[in-house]
Amino acid sequence: MSDLAPFIAGLPKAELHVHHVGSASPRIVAELAARHPDSPVPSDPEALADFFTFRDFAHFIDVYLSVVDVIRDAEDVRLLTYEVARDMARQNIRYAELTVTPYSSTSRGIPDAAFVEAIEDARVAAEADLGVRLRWCFDIPGEAGLTSAEETERIATTLRPEGLVSFGLGGPEIGVPRPQFAPFFERAIAAGLHSVPHAGETTGPETIWDALTHLRAERIGHGTSAVQDPKLLAHLAEHRIPLEVAPTSNIATRAVATLDEHPLKQMVDAGCLVTINSDDPPMFGTDLNSEYAIAARLLDLDARGVAALAKNAVEASFMEAADKRKLAAEIDDYTEAALR
Repeated sequence: MSDLAPFIAGLPKAELHVHHVGSASPRIVAELAARHPDSPVPSDPEALADFFTFRDFAHFIDVYLSVVDVIRDAEDVRLLTYEVARDMARQNIRYAELTVTPYSSTSRGIPDAAFVEAIEDARVAAEADLGVRLRWCFDIPGEAGLTSAEETERIATTLRPEGLVSFGLGGPEIGVPRPQFAPFFERAIAAGLHSVPHAGETTGPETIWDALTHLRAERIGHGTSAVQDPKLLAHLAEHRIPLEVAPTSNIATRAVATLDEHPLKQMVDAGCLVTINSDDPPMFGTDLNSEYAIAARLLDLDARGVAALAKNAVEASFMEAADKRKLAAEIDDYTEAALR
């Protein structure tokens, strides 16, 4: 198949590294901004393209937080969550582990119980209406320090929504050492949650080692700098610790200079379990289908190779074993039908 775009568009997919607020489409961001005219976020969807042009990772964080600020009540949270699922359904995403940052909302006055109720209500409706199964990763916004870590862990372990499967750490890496968050991850893991911190996106491989050693990471968010350390790459490959790779995001935040320099191929050649993700898709002018097309080019894949990449995400997910088998079989059936 010379043009993989139609194949990718119809391919059943899972996504493991995609942010709740960062998935808000220009239409939804503009609607939220119009509700709250004191926000610096443009209420014109076309103006958002300029607003979402980032100078560097620090500027991206500033812009991201300004969008967080237009989500001010439980109704906003529910609207955002359901509409994110609608956009996923259009891409044939069957299952997604959405990274949610409760502290960003609770610290702005949304009660924790109302926040959890809003995302859960949207999750149930999205599965019933759209056929998209959402699960949550509650993540610590690293830039907000240990106070945010304590609050995130408290909400995760005491309110524990039905859809919650994992515990993460996002935000800037520079100046935010991973070991300080170990006690919070220990409590989350003891409560039955999986550990999925970001690491090695804008810092070196030592941050990934810290995530593995101190946070007991089961997957690594981004991990682009892993290729700088052959011992680390070998460890990730040997232990089948998945890497959540988001190529366009890495370019947009200047973590990687160009797509042709992206370390995706080095990761795959080293035998790592790699998954493809969109991270903050509307902010980066992308979606999961586009990220698969980029991966196919960088890895020189045909349709079967793309399908195998999609099955990596199923394997690396926290779905029940029976659900993994079902979605993997759906990918296989789709592929065989498309290639007849």
